[in-house]
Amino acid sequence: MVVRGLENSALDDREKTLFRFVEKVHHRAQQLTAQDMQPMYAAGWDDEAIYYVITICALFNFYDRWVGASRRPRPFGRSAPAGRKAVGRDRLHKKVRNSLLPSKRASLGR
Repeated sequence: MVVRGLENSALDDREKTLFRFVEKVHHRAQQLTAQDMQPMYAAGWDDEAIYYVITICALFNFYDRWVGASRRPRPFGRSAPAGRKAVGRDRLHKKVRNSLLPSKRASLGR
């Protein structure tokens, strides 16, 4: 099972290379260089696969930030990270909601 540890999982080396790259994209996307993609090429992944990995990872990062900021229910039963407080987010959400035009507030049902 990958969730418990990539390196000890039953995935083959090619798949492990892919998930190591996903980890880099997730944690330091702005700092990626062509050098970071070399292990992907060496494992047999092509430019199209790398493009899709980056795209999917970016979309999930966007969804997580959008869900957190807009207070929408988290997909797939996921919960907020441990220790994350909603107090500041609640205030921000209220401020944003109150700054909307009355017609927009009505359409949000609030």
